[in-house]
Amino acid sequence: MQTINIHEAKTHLSRLVEQAARGEPFMIAKAGKPLVKVMALDAPEAGQQRRLGFLAGYLAVPEDFDRMGDQEIERLFGDEA
Repeated sequence: MQTINIHEAKTHLSRLVEQAARGEPFMIAKAGKPLVKVMALDAPEAGQQRRLGFLAGYLAVPEDFDRMGDQEIERLFGDEA
């Protein structure tokens, strides 16, 4: 990860923000000591991954899921169709 001193960050802030928004985070340092990390808002936190199926085994979708509530919906809106 790129580390930039605070003076350079002030000078090139627009370019650096665009870089971070593209998924290239950077650190801002003062006197060589890192102070902050700049990264895109939608970027996952360190050690965090977006996973599909993370609730596998914890949820069960009923077989009639796509038909649940049909009678109630028909009762409420059936005459208008």
